[in-house]
Amino acid sequence: MQTGFFDHRAPKKSANLSINSDLLRQAKERHINLSQTLELQLAELLREEKRRTWQEENGEAIEDYNRRIEACGTFSDGLRRF
Repeated sequence: MQTGFFDHRAPKKSANLSINSDLLRQAKERHINLSQTLELQLAELLREEKRRTWQEENGEAIEDYNRRIEACGTFSDGLRRF
């Protein structure tokens, strides 16, 4: 999967967030790095959104391809031994 869809070297930017106080307390007790955790989760959510968008945009072509392969097979069907 693509790992470089955002600039990892981009400078950090402060952001004001509001979160559940109990979650914040527990995270601090466990020394969880909130910035790192948020970045990792945001990256995963964005990856999933980009994947969903790509599949939506290319769904018709994928269906056409699958129908053609089902009807005609692939180039290597006669060559493979499994």
